[in-house]
Order: sequence, then structure tokens, then C-alpha cells
Amino acid sequence: MESTQFQPRLRLFDSAAIVAGSMVGSGIFIVSADIARQLESPFGLLAVWLLSGLMTIAGALAYGELAAMMPQAGGQYVFIREAYGGAPAFAYGWTMLLVIQTGTIAAVAVAFARFGGVFWPALGSRVWLGYGGVGLSGERLGAIAVIVALTAVNLQGLDLGRRVQNSFTVAKIGALLLIIVAGCWLAPNVLAIKLNFEGNRIFGVRSMSWPLMASFGAAMVGGLFSADAWAGITFAAAEVRDPHRNLPRALALGAGTVVILYLLVNIAYLRVLPVNGAADAAGVFGRGIAHAQNDRVASAMMQAVWGAKGAALTALLVMVSTFGCANGLILTGARVVYAMARDGVFFSSAGELNANAVPAKALLMQGGWAALLTLSGTYSELLDYVIFAQLLFYVLTVAAVFVMRWRRPDAPRPYRAYGYPLVPFAYIAAALALMGDLLRVKPAYTWPGLLIALSGLPIYWSRMRWGRRGTTRASRRRAS
Repeated sequence: MESTQFQPRLRLFDSAAIVAGSMVGSGIFIVSADIARQLESPFGLLAVWLLSGLMTIAGALAYGELAAMMPQAGGQYVFIREAYGGAPAFAYGWTMLLVIQTGTIAAVAVAFARFGGVFWPALGSRVWLGYGGVGLSGERLGAIAVIVALTAVNLQGLDLGRRVQNSFTVAKIGALLLIIVAGCWLAPNVLAIKLNFEGNRIFGVRSMSWPLMASFGAAMVGGLFSADAWAGITFAAAEVRDPHRNLPRALALGAGTVVILYLLVNIAYLRVLPVNGAADAAGVFGRGIAHAQNDRVASAMMQAVWGAKGAALTALLVMVSTFGCANGLILTGARVVYAMARDGVFFSSAGELNANAVPAKALLMQGGWAALLTLSGTYSELLDYVIFAQLLFYVLTVAAVFVMRWRRPDAPRPYRAYGYPLVPFAYIAAALALMGDLLRVKPAYTWPGLLIALSGLPIYWSRMRWGRRGTTRASRRRAS
């Protein structure tokens, strides 16, 4: 027996846990190394995380108005559809299914398996069945096992999925707090503090040079996408209790908590390790943040504090973080596929709920494609390609606040975006500036991302044309 509608079981805490848990994956543990290499100053590192956090909160506050206004399954897909029509909405949903959500699930699952290799050497990265870079390895098999297990969990119903999410979100916040306490209070390094913070050194030699500003936007990509997936709760809006109040609160609470933690974690890094170092240095202190081995900044910091045990502990913390992140992505992402199917622009079977009131076939489609991306070994490259398109969809969605106020001025708005119109406008301006910078600095990753999004339009138009033909034939049969 199949359920006909979603069950509103997510409380405020559950919803905020989905926001925070989906945001915190593996990025906060590694991307600070790349930012440090590009900007070469503590000020630049902290500025990237601060500005990325402010943009994230500004976007979440704008989404809160749309979510409270339209608490439907599919969230951002629905917002774009109502503001701009079916074609842009399908382009978004198509890109989400093709790469953004599934690619992120694959990348996070592989990160879980990769750090699991610290404890189980069988989870190695060598491809032992396949050709070239495509095929099976211990690492990829472990990642697929994570995807299969969490998809199975979420097929059992929302209650089990949210319990898993709540448990791992609490655990990963505890992990970030442990890093903060260790770096800021338990074992700060006097020399690192002197090198990073004393006098004018925090600004660095290159921080005031104009050429560096061109790479600042490129450096922000890591910060922004370490804090991505905060909009996931809007996908499951139909399952949130009292959504008109709880959706805006969950977005603000979840995103705000993670942004503050991220900034404090990077301060902890800077209190233990110098921002700069030498790639060929023997110890973790000599390599610094910029040249941490395999970019594992958190591992380097914890190793400096507790030796080999600290590095092993960090691997365990990253496994906890990535497992919870993958669960949040799997739980919410299938709701976009469901919404597309209900609109008649995707396989109709994906728009059905099982007896546990979850979109079972949408979950299976999502999980199957994520597993294939894992086998391909190209998911990380695909994620690079969709950075530009993802920013474009964020801009369109925040701009939808203005569009919907103009098109539906009298529609009920239980929550109005904080700081409107200045805060949403500031987000749009900052995102457009970043997109322009990426076009200049990383053209190889921007145009392909836009093409991936646009590739869905011919499918949408053919689907709509086929649908109209089917309706016309049915009408003729009824008339005869």
C-alpha cells in the first residue's frame, strides 16, 4: 500500500539539524590549505571564511521568505518555477540530479571511505576492476556501500532518516567544538600565534596587492561550497511541522551556527599552525596550513596537538561528519526529483510515495546515479564545472524574492526577508561579482557548468511537446 502524501514530522530541531548537517562535510577540514596558498595571509584566510559566511546567511534569510510562502516538496525548484516558469526550474532540477546533488553525495561518500582507509587499509584508492580511472577500488566500493546504506535508511521513512541526521549532526558539531577547544585553549602554539597575528603580519605581504584581488573570488569558492547545501531543508518543506514559522528559523539557526563554527575552526588552525610554510618541510608545523599533507589541515593541527593519535582522531571525526552530510543530502535531494515528476516533466514513477510516505523510486534513481558517478571517478571534476551554474541558481532564487513581491504583492508572507531589499540585493551583487571573477580566473570551469545546466532545456521542451501531443490524442479519443 502506498501513501498519497508527505507526513509533516520534522520539528524545528530536526529541520535545523538537516541544514547544519548537510552543510558540514569534509570541506572545513581541508579547503583552508588551498585558500592559504592563494592568499598567503591569515587575514585573507579569515576574510574568505567571513565573507562566505555572510553570503550564506544572507541567502538563507532570503530563502526563508520563499520557503514560508511556498512550503512545498521540491523547495528551490518550486521557487524558481513560480518566479520564472517551468523551463528554468527544470534546468535547475536537471542540474541537481545530474551533478550537484548526486556529485556531492558521491564526493562526500568517497571522503568517508578515504578517511576510513586510516583504520581499514582495504579501502585503498587503487582501481582493481575497470579501465583507466573508471572502475572499482576499495575506496569506491566503500563509498557505494555508504550510499546504499543511507538510501536504504531513508526508504524506511522520514522518522529513521531524521534520527540518523540528528545524531550525526550533534556528533559533528561536537567534533568542530573539539578542534576549536584544542586549538584555541588546550594547546595553542606561541610561535604560530606570533607568526600569524603579531604586528602587521596578519595582513601578509601580498594582501594589499591588486593582483591578489583577482584570485580572492576563486579562493572564496572553497569557503562557499564548504557551507553549501543549506537550502536542502526547503526540498523537504512539505514534511516540516508549522513550516511558515519553522522553515525560516531552521535556515537561520542552522546556517548561522555552522558559519560561526567555521570561523572559529580557522582561528584554531591559525593558533596552532603558521599560515605559510614549505612543501618539503619535515614536520606539520614547517609545512603550515598552506602545505598541509594532502591538504588535511585539521589532521595536521590535531597531529601538532596530540601526535599520531590526533591524526587518527581527526580521521574518525571526518568520517562522522561526512556520513551525516551524505544522509542529509540523500534525504532531501530526492524531493526535487519527486517535484519534477509531479509536474509531469520527469518519469512519473519518481512522483510516487511508498507505504512509508517517502519518494522511494526518486531515492533509488538518485542513489543509483550517485553510485555511477562514484565509479566514474569524475565527480569532483563535475562539481568544479557546476560551481558557476550553482551560483547562477542561487542568484535567481534570491532574486525571486523581488519577483514574487512584484508579481504577488498580496500573497501571505508569514516571514519577510530580513533587511529587505538591502540584504538580498547585497547577496545578488556579491554573487554576480564572484561569478564575473570566476569567468575571468577559471573560464575552463564556468562555461561547461552553464552548458550542463542548459543541456536540460531540450529535454524539457521535448517532454512538454510530447505531453501536449499525448493530451491532444486523449482529447480526440474522448470526443470520438
